[in-house]
Amino acid sequence: MSNSANEALFRPFKLKSLELKNRIVMAPMTRGFSPEGVPGQNVADYYRRRAESDVGLILSEGTVIDRPNSKNLPGIPDFHGDRALAGWKNVIDTVHAAGGRMGPQIWHVANTIASADYPPNPDETESPSGFVKPGEKRGRAMSEEDIADTIAAFARAAADAERLGFDVVELHGAHGYLIDQFFWPELNMREDRWGGPAIGERARFAAEVIKEVREAVSDAMPVIIRLSQWKQQDYNAKIATTPEEMAEWLEPLVDAGADMLHCSQRRFWEPEFPEIDGENGLNFAGWAKKITGVPTISVGSVGLDGADFLGSFGGAETSASASGLEKLVSRMEKDEFDLIAVGRALIKDPEWVKKVEAGEIDKLQAFSRETLAELV
Repeated sequence: MSNSANEALFRPFKLKSLELKNRIVMAPMTRGFSPEGVPGQNVADYYRRRAESDVGLILSEGTVIDRPNSKNLPGIPDFHGDRALAGWKNVIDTVHAAGGRMGPQIWHVANTIASADYPPNPDETESPSGFVKPGEKRGRAMSEEDIADTIAAFARAAADAERLGFDVVELHGAHGYLIDQFFWPELNMREDRWGGPAIGERARFAAEVIKEVREAVSDAMPVIIRLSQWKQQDYNAKIATTPEEMAEWLEPLVDAGADMLHCSQRRFWEPEFPEIDGENGLNFAGWAKKITGVPTISVGSVGLDGADFLGSFGGAETSASASGLEKLVSRMEKDEFDLIAVGRALIKDPEWVKKVEAGEIDKLQAFSRETLAELV
């Protein structure tokens, strides 16, 4: 990479107590190697290898809160219970010993299903209104008691993260899972205070989760929320169709205590509102930063060519590429967003960051679905 690329990607970053050596984040990527929800030494070593190779901030795969049916694969790790938390204590101690910084991503998958036989009782899953996608029912709508218990479970998980020594905590509010379903008008048809025709009304659940999390951790602990327009149920879904709607969506989350917004796109270089600022306009993270003033993380097919994000998990080819990195550097140089998250490339290649810094683009390894069968 050029000197300008290194200057853009390898600047230090600080937010509250979090100090990073560079601007590169390992994106949360579900791996499912935690039997009975407990991460073992293989999981700790998987993250250690990224820390040793200078990933600035590692965000764990999604880890579930203490709610029934909160996961949709048996090997997804828990972030509650003595055994799982002891496993996570080993993970963060291992990462810190390697010089890394890390936060757990905590989530609830609502009524989504990742395999034909899990969760075992889909009719017992919960969601805002009992819909898993527009027009398709699954499980039950949450009661007021369910909502209160869920908010409290998010807060307990965040408090445990800080107690164990993690550097940040991230809430998963994207991709059609529970928090995101409250944003989505086609899935949140509630007529109480948790619903409403305006996105600002439907943001209330996420804002309350953030508020309780913020109160459960110290002022120095950064709280991140991951957000997306697209959903796994509908790639073309849009929560906010204008900057004004985006402000109505995001500002309550920042007011509630979110320190950073992690803005997920399928392709980070695509403009969010091209009708306003053109084909090279700000992406989702750029607009979120412009609107709220808080730091943002961008993500979406960094350094990869070929298959679409989800298509690559179905077996389509994805190759390592310098072209996407050039697009990234130009945006980072303008401070359009603050950090960039890398997913598939870091699943395959633990040394991706060091290779990029050294300009060894030809040595980057391509992602393939077979990589998912082990923790490289």
